[in-house]
Amino acid sequence: MADSILRLHSVKQRCGLSRTAIYAAIKCGEFPAQIEIGLRTVGWLESDIDEWIAARPRKAVAKAVQS
Repeated sequence: MADSILRLHSVKQRCGLSRTAIYAAIKCGEFPAQIEIGLRTVGWLESDIDEWIAARPRKAVAKAVQS
């Protein structure tokens, strides 16, 4: 099965981060880096974003729901 390439808008919707937060996390090595798909176009592999989301601590989410 081929891996889809997600554009920034889709990445923001899936992970809940802003553009600034995404690029800051990439710079710190805490978020998957984008890939170049054109001269002025980048995207992210869907599998990389799915792995990043799956690795997020669930404890914080559960705590927020309880509040």
